[in-house]
Amino acid sequence: MKRLVSSLAMTGALFGAAVAFVAPSVVAQAADPGGDQGEARRERKAGNILSIRQIEQMVLPRMNGMQYLGPDYDPAAMAYRLKFIQNGKIFFVDVDARTGRVIGQSHYAARRPARIDQ
Repeated sequence: MKRLVSSLAMTGALFGAAVAFVAPSVVAQAADPGGDQGEARRERKAGNILSIRQIEQMVLPRMNGMQYLGPDYDPAAMAYRLKFIQNGKIFFVDVDARTGRVIGQSHYAARRPARIDQ
């Protein structure tokens, strides 16, 4: 009986510690629903920025032969970053979310996975 009570007390303590560890994360997510994507959605609904679909319709046709990897949104800059890959290089195209104007481009060599010799 003592073991059962002790076991239940230990389980309760572990559960309490887990809740204390996870709770701040849950509260932070509730305070910022959707993160950057949610911010982009709110800005678009307010008419402050273009949708990602409108941006893609302007930019994708210019990126001949490149594979589109997807967008990111930077709410502080009110800009989208579209990512592409071609011939082992990753390309970024930064676009003003308010106007659709390309404001920057950069590229980096894609890193190859480390080789594991057996």
